[in-house]
Amino acid sequence: MENTTPPADERPLVLLGQPLFPEFAAALAGRFRFVLVADADAATVAEGRALLIGLNPVTDDHLAALPALRLVAGISVGVNHVNLAACRRRGIAVTNAGAAFAVDTADYGVGLVVAVLRRLAAAEAHVRAGRWAADGDYPLTTKVSGKRVGILGLGNIGSRIARRLAAFGCAVSYNSRSPKPSARYEFVPTVRELAAGSDVLVLSCALTEETKHVVNREVMEALGKDGVLVNVGRGGLVDEPELVRCLQEGVIGGAGLDVFESEPNVPPELFSMDNVVLSAHRAVATPESIRGTIELVAGNLDAFFAGKPLLSPVQL
Repeated sequence: MENTTPPADERPLVLLGQPLFPEFAAALAGRFRFVLVADADAATVAEGRALLIGLNPVTDDHLAALPALRLVAGISVGVNHVNLAACRRRGIAVTNAGAAFAVDTADYGVGLVVAVLRRLAAAEAHVRAGRWAADGDYPLTTKVSGKRVGILGLGNIGSRIARRLAAFGCAVSYNSRSPKPSARYEFVPTVRELAAGSDVLVLSCALTEETKHVVNREVMEALGKDGVLVNVGRGGLVDEPELVRCLQEGVIGGAGLDVFESEPNVPPELFSMDNVVLSAHRAVATPESIRGTIELVAGNLDAFFAGKPLLSPVQL
């Protein structure tokens, strides 16, 4: 079979903010020429029109050092680590992973809702420790079906979580920057009101200056002593010290947390809480979602170099 891979010097140049994950490198190396910004000479830096990034910060100074840059291509859903205002000012487009991670994150979010309400981790630990035979049955837990679920952020992930929990017979409402005309769920204008009307509050929105610590003590008090908080968005959406205090004081009933404010650091007070389920930012990651992300990143880069519309542009 004829080799259709272009010679290395003919492949489009893509600058890297950090080394590629092995899966990305193997899948994309034949289509693009990658050079780490840190290793690039002056001519390469001056030539680079596209920058592929992970989760490292992209500041105005980084952008200023790349004079030809016209695209920042992200491999994550969130772009809170990118100075979007600077990109807008400099005429640089930004793409993210779009819907590539949405299905798996939505599945995981629902799993956390079930795990917290039914205390799955604690119940399993009860069995593993031999306490079922020694101490008897694990205490009864509350049902999932029929719960009032408030979702903060009804985008690719939040809308999928809503559909899945609606199938459980849950009453779903949501808060977003603005009402979604196509949504069949109730729009609630403030996060506090959303929490007050919910048994479960699910966070699936982007982290921005406006949403940082949007879930504060007031919101958790509105959620109430039987309420559950589930976060598959970003750790910074929650005032973490207040979350710890609210859990310790019984202000809320439990939490399912896949993300934290200073990862991989997790507040140690959470480790001993039976009503908390902890996860290491794994909601997004499956082999299937990684393959989907590789395809989306490649599609965005192909579209950019061909002068075609980007597949998953971020609104700047």
